[in-house]
Amino acid sequence: MDKELRVRFAPSPTGPFHIGGARSALFNWLLARKEGGKFILRIEDTDLERSTRESEENIKEALRWLGIDWDEGVDVGGPYGPYRQTERLGLYREYTDKLLAAGRAYHCYCSEEELEAERQELTAKGETPRYLGRCRSLTDADRARFAAEGRKATVRFKVPENRQIIFNDLVRGTVSFESNGIGDFVIVKSDGIPVYNYAVVLDDALMRVTHVIRAEEHLSNTPRQILVYQALGLPLPEFGHISLILGKDRTKMSKRHGATSVEQYRNLGYLPGALVNFLALLGWAPEGEEEIFSREELIEKFSLDRVAKNSAVFDVDKLNWLNAHYLRQAGPAVITELALPHLEAAGYIALPLKDEQRVWLEQAVAVVQEHISYAAQAVDHLAVFFKDEVTFESDEARAILRDADIPQVMAAFRDRLTALPAIDDAAVKGVLKGIVKEFKLGGNKVYMPVRVALTGQVHGPDLIRLIVLLGRERVLARMESTLAAV
Repeated sequence: MDKELRVRFAPSPTGPFHIGGARSALFNWLLARKEGGKFILRIEDTDLERSTRESEENIKEALRWLGIDWDEGVDVGGPYGPYRQTERLGLYREYTDKLLAAGRAYHCYCSEEELEAERQELTAKGETPRYLGRCRSLTDADRARFAAEGRKATVRFKVPENRQIIFNDLVRGTVSFESNGIGDFVIVKSDGIPVYNYAVVLDDALMRVTHVIRAEEHLSNTPRQILVYQALGLPLPEFGHISLILGKDRTKMSKRHGATSVEQYRNLGYLPGALVNFLALLGWAPEGEEEIFSREELIEKFSLDRVAKNSAVFDVDKLNWLNAHYLRQAGPAVITELALPHLEAAGYIALPLKDEQRVWLEQAVAVVQEHISYAAQAVDHLAVFFKDEVTFESDEARAILRDADIPQVMAAFRDRLTALPAIDDAAVKGVLKGIVKEFKLGGNKVYMPVRVALTGQVHGPDLIRLIVLLGRERVLARMESTLAAV
């Protein structure tokens, strides 16, 4: 690459940090790291009513958690700041004056009612709603009259007629638009705040952005932006529009598909490495069949020419599969730490834990970790370690404790467990095997009733580890209570 690659991620801080935004940030970051370029974080906060610093902090914290760092931008600075749009208003005014002086833009005094009537008229004719240029050729007298009436002017960009706007999209190939279908568009609102399609051009150009990689929904904005670049004589970046993220029903990702923000996945106990791995595979296809990649491998393998045009489907089952792998690699201590707030919310623990309590909990987590896809699930899988009141999961489970052999099996188990000098894996295993041998019963006639008596379930965590971790007193008390309820 002849010149340094410079990409940016420019979110609007107007709400939770959506998973689609995280995917866009990741693709830009991977490209910058792959090419040895710069990744810029710019905050587009010109929506004054909805933008908040709280949302901005949420975005920055989510990016840091994902391991996406930035070379320039808010917090870290850089040579082309400031990096918040509301701190760049004077700069925008300077370029607006240039466009007005060159006749490439003009003041528009149309009211919302007039604009709405125009939209409805065009729609009724089956035409694309657009501004038809009513204020394109106002005289000084016209402007003075409108100002006297108290009308506030916007600034509109004068779209050239009969032009084809053609560009090469790095993901979609050649894309073209007709200028006649665009209509003169507002670049500065009546309160002096620039609109997205205008501010983004100036920011990208003045921050020397070479590649604009963003979501497909911005594709229709591109011709307007190209016209502004050209009117100001600014160099065009390369554009690449990555596909939308859809739910499994192939509709746009929304709350009905489950969690949609990075913070929600973090709070549920997903690991950042797993989420990054998953997001990278949403719309990008590596060579080969491998699906689990370290951050370093993703940087090495990522390229825009393997980014798909087709929409990516957010498959939460695949995310859970990936996260389960990352959790097992991380181990019980990490899973325990992630599960603590969920276990506290369930009333199972009180924080902070004492050292011996944490050791015990990590051992319990180790027993069930193979069944946990994300840390919040630990609550259900660990319930058998905390709930001493047993509830039968089915009539079939209850029926197991009504077998003719049960009284002698349970009596033997109780007596032998009571007689043990210490409770450990080997001792408990010896007790169960001894009962099987003495009564000449199949393993299921011993292990299954003991499990049901302790948990009310026919399947669950390793029985020997369960007994050891519950301890002699809880095991005996739980069995007595359960058998009395059969």
